[in-house]
Amino acid sequence: MADYLSAAEAANRLGVSRQTLYAYVSRGLLRAHETSDPRQRRYASEAVARLADERRRGRRPKEVAKATLDWGLPVLESAITLIQGGRLFYRGVEAVELAKAATVEEVAASLWRLPAATAFGPTPPTTPKIMTALAHHYRGTPPDEALLPLFAAATSDDGSALWRQDPDRLAEGCGALVRVLLSCVAGAPPGVPPLHRQLAKAWRLDGKGADLVRMALVLCADHELNASSFTARCVASTGASLRAAVIGGLAALSGGRHGGMTSRIETFWRGLDDGNPVVQLRRRLAAAEALPGFGHPLYPEGDVRAAVLLAHILPRFPRARAVVNAVDQLTGQAPNIDFALVTLRRFLKLSEGGAFCLFALGRSVGWIAHALEQRETGQLIRPRAVYTGPIPEG
Repeated sequence: MADYLSAAEAANRLGVSRQTLYAYVSRGLLRAHETSDPRQRRYASEAVARLADERRRGRRPKEVAKATLDWGLPVLESAITLIQGGRLFYRGVEAVELAKAATVEEVAASLWRLPAATAFGPTPPTTPKIMTALAHHYRGTPPDEALLPLFAAATSDDGSALWRQDPDRLAEGCGALVRVLLSCVAGAPPGVPPLHRQLAKAWRLDGKGADLVRMALVLCADHELNASSFTARCVASTGASLRAAVIGGLAALSGGRHGGMTSRIETFWRGLDDGNPVVQLRRRLAAAEALPGFGHPLYPEGDVRAAVLLAHILPRFPRARAVVNAVDQLTGQAPNIDFALVTLRRFLKLSEGGAFCLFALGRSVGWIAHALEQRETGQLIRPRAVYTGPIPEG
């Protein structure tokens, strides 16, 4: 009979964190076996020992590349965000604590290491007159689809070269980019009140709704080297503008495996009838269909960002609570931030696409932080590929 180890024991044998252990499982390097408790997994000690030996001998370049690119080995140094032990920290301060009262402007100032009073000063940025015509052109287009072209048209790189030489201009420029992006989300001219209050006014939310929006923006501000933040860093490393980095981040976020996951969750939610969601979920699982919006490789015990938001929503949203409970009953998986944002969107009765827009607005703070940090290194991000094509003759 095979000898099995708990997650903690397996991680200890491998000399890695539990998060890295789960990353090994997701990459197919190690198999997790079910137990009587759906929330717990066990690992064959023989397989753990074999993987430990492989790690000691070193991997082939192809294996190293895969391990680096897929929830694996760190590839860049950063002092912005730490994800450790199922917790999220912005410059050493826990994001969950910040979500209790901090504004996204305060979080942005910390991540950018720039004064909030200068970055978000009393003068709103201006947008070109063409925005009125563009807003009319994109009327009826889902807000998540219109966001990138609207932002690109509403901003320019004029004068951005001067930002590098003047800290005050740099701060003002960073804040202006976020305020203009909010303007594109809200469909109103840029303003100076706190971002969450501007959105609450545009979306006709009460004070409680505004506070939920504030929390969501703070919790979405950054998440280490996710695909969109890495894209923003790559763009910035070439010497391109911060505006270009934000545009790159928006493009990467739109994918269905990143921020575009919110659209998949909307479709998934519509597929659940008004009855007991357990029946529909069982059918999906029997058909080997995924349940989008649940589970996260970096939070094996549950996405803390989602937990914070949903704690304020589920008691007042029975249908969402039923879905979350049903998925937990059938799979043991907890909701992630994508599901929480869609739940918030539905709870506040916002237009579909609003979840993505909240995600993008909050994450723009992180994109700018990563772009600034990458600029400071002066390093071009230019990795090499492991070539797997035909070998040239001669």
